[in-house]
Amino acid sequence: MTDTALQRKNMVESQVRPSDVTDRRITAAMQDLAREDFVPPALKPLAYMDEPIAVAPGRSLMAPRTFARLLQLADVDASDKVLIVGALTGYSAAVVARFAAEVVALESDAALAATAKSALSAKNVSLASGPLTDGWPAAAPFDVIIIEGGFELLPPQLLAQLSSAGRLVGIDVSGGVGRAVTIETVGAKDNVTTSRRVAFEAAAVCLPGFARSSAFTF
Repeated sequence: MTDTALQRKNMVESQVRPSDVTDRRITAAMQDLAREDFVPPALKPLAYMDEPIAVAPGRSLMAPRTFARLLQLADVDASDKVLIVGALTGYSAAVVARFAAEVVALESDAALAATAKSALSAKNVSLASGPLTDGWPAAAPFDVIIIEGGFELLPPQLLAQLSSAGRLVGIDVSGGVGRAVTIETVGAKDNVTTSRRVAFEAAAVCLPGFARSSAFTF
């Protein structure tokens, strides 16, 4: 077993599984995918540490255990179309692509998007570039929206891109303590309601445009 393969195994066995991540699709994907391919060259030795990894100013890959728990919360089905908001270097999209039907990886930072383009090889992933708060209406509706980072407020146009019975997961950092939440939609068109559930505490950097100073409200 190579050093990086051993590091991946240790990441899963010492960070992910002890955090109550029981979905074997997630653990298998994270043990198989080379996370070091999705971080800057200088940070490759830190790819498997139990901490967020800064990949651009104000932007970080989530700690492995946090990402795995958030992904388990999303409960992605094999038939689901998934939008990842703030896809960074593409690691999350690569993982989700292992068990979703289709993944749209949305990123606003050109350098991060370029890294994702070179690192991603899954045929069921498409890259999208634009403001994160806009989502990607061209491919909507989505069964699952994963916000890869923190938010204080959610733009209504993003929630509007959920399918009937769709769900959005992310880290709500509005109260000073980050909390992973699920927001689910019920109904269609003019008769849509949402429900919100807090799952666990987690830290995350607030994504650009998702802070309270933004113009939208939720």
